[in-house]
Amino acid sequence: MTTEDPFVFRVIDLKQYVYCPRILYYHTVLPQVRPLTYKMAAGIAAHTQTERLEKRRSLRTYGLQQGERRFNVSLYGPDLHLSGELDMLIETATELIPVDFKQSKREGDHFRMQLLAYGRLLDILANPQQKTIQRGFLYLIPQRQAVEVRFTPTLQRKLNQAMSQLHIIIKNQQMPMPTKKYGRCVDCEFRRFCNDVF
Repeated sequence: MTTEDPFVFRVIDLKQYVYCPRILYYHTVLPQVRPLTYKMAAGIAAHTQTERLEKRRSLRTYGLQQGERRFNVSLYGPDLHLSGELDMLIETATELIPVDFKQSKREGDHFRMQLLAYGRLLDILANPQQKTIQRGFLYLIPQRQAVEVRFTPTLQRKLNQAMSQLHIIIKNQQMPMPTKKYGRCVDCEFRRFCNDVF
């Protein structure tokens, strides 16, 4: 990695870091070891099905009367060293609202951080009219529920801190400490690599 060719993180890397810093480490420093699990394959299938259904639905789920939807919006912010693909963007007369589909029954900090990162990329790349980007939605597929996430100053600070830590992990290539929420380790595809957790 050089200053002329900076490392670009994916938004999903940020999500994984917040969930457990070691997932980021394994995925970026040891990228060949990540297996594809049944849960990952099921998540991809659920996303595809949700997108198909979403195209026929009204926007009432999001508390909106009208707006234009775009799917699989590619985003790249070289100044942020960040890229990603947003599941759905809702554009109204005054707002840009990122929506992320989740094969989960509840929202988590890692999902909220991921959604905010999409919002920040949208603000830089796709907002020539300076529309507000103050919130987004996590669409929980099993619940068929849209959960609003406000992009608060506290969440913004957490994103800045997390991005700084991502760069430190890559620069030093040193394995970080695992998550303190050990319940997350039970179904983790990298569990066999973390000999100090169980």
